Amino acid sequence: VDRVRNSRGRMIDIDIHPLQDDQGMIGPSPQSDGSSISRFVTIMQGCDNYCTYCVVPYVRGREVSRTPESILAEIESAVAQGVRTVTLLGQNVNSYGGREGYISFPTLLAEIDAIDGLEQIRFTTSHPKDLSDELIAAFGTIEKLASHIHLPVQSGSDAILKRMNRRYTRDQYLGKIDTLRCVCPEIAVSSDFIVGFPGEDDKDFKASLELIETINFSSLFAFKYSDRPNTPATKFKPKVSERIKDERLQKLLAVQKTVTEKYHLQFVGNLTQVLVEGQNRHPDQHNAMQWYGRNSQNLIVHMDADSEAVNLTGKRVWVKIERALKHCLKGTLESKKEMSLVA
Repeated sequence: VDRVRNSRGRMIDIDIHPLQDDQGMIGPSPQSDGSSISRFVTIMQGCDNYCTYCVVPYVRGREVSRTPESILAEIESAVAQGVRTVTLLGQNVNSYGGREGYISFPTLLAEIDAIDGLEQIRFTTSHPKDLSDELIAAFGTIEKLASHIHLPVQSGSDAILKRMNRRYTRDQYLGKIDTLRCVCPEIAVSSDFIVGFPGEDDKDFKASLELIETINFSSLFAFKYSDRPNTPATKFKPKVSERIKDERLQKLLAVQKTVTEKYHLQFVGNLTQVLVEGQNRHPDQHNAMQWYGRNSQNLIVHMDADSEAVNLTGKRVWVKIERALKHCLKGTLESKKEMSLVA
C-alpha cells in the first residue's frame, strides 16, 4: 500500500506464497463464498499431473499438502464462528497427503465428519485417475459428505485424453461413475470439458457430446482450448481454428443445457433437503424476501417461508420443489417428510 501511495502506480505481486508456516497454517486464501455459514478451506496446492495443456504445475509448483491437524483446527475454529458447511480446496484433493505421508483424503474426510456443529462437507477438484475405491466408498459412509462430485473429464475421446496426458480412458471414467452411483444413487456429477484441443476432429468432438448424454452431468464448465506458456500442447499440431472452436463450444453447451433441464425436472414434485444459507430479494414479489440454500446435489434452491420471524440460516429444512429453473430450483418449505425424496 505504501509503494502504491508513493509511486501512484499499480503494483502486482506474482510470487508464489508458501502453503503453510512452521505451524502448518495457510497463507492468504479464500475464506467465504459469500454466505456466513460456508467456508472455503485450502488443504493443498500445486499439481504433479502435468496435463499437456495446463500451466498449474509451472506456476503453482509441485503438490504440497497442509497437515491434517492444521486443517481440522481451522474448520473447528470456523464452526465455532457459525460456519456450517466447508468446501475443501486443492488442484487435486484426491492425492492429498501422498507426498508427505499424511493420512489419506478419505480418512481426512472422516475426521472432519466428526466435528460437532458441522453440517456438510464438499470438495473440489478431483482427478479421475486418483479417484480411489476408498474415496468412492466414502460417499456411502460419511454422513456429512454432500452427494455431489466435480470430476473433470475434459474430453470423451481416448485419443484426445492421451494427448492431454490425462492417464485414464473413457471406459475407465465411465466405470468410476457407475461405481459412484452404485454407492450413492442420488449423487450429482459435474465436470469440465475442453473443446478444440490440438488434433481434435469431428469424431473426437462427437465422442464428447455422446459422453455428456450418457452420463447426464448435473452441470459442467466448458472452455475453448488456448495455448499456455511452457506447456507441451503449445507445440501440438494441427491447431483447431477459432471458428470451429466457437461452433463446438456452442454445440456442447446446447447439449448440456438440455441435459441440465432434464436433471432439474426430476426434482419437481419431490422433497429435497436444503441447508439454508440466507435470504435474498424475491423476484416476483415487491419488497419481499425469500430463503435460499443448496441441497446435497449442490443445486441452489429458493423457497418461500411462512414466517419471517424464524431465522432459518444454517438450518437443514425440507423443501417441496415446484419449479425447475435454468440455474436453480424453486419450492416451498415443508414440515412433512412422508413424500418421496428424489433419488
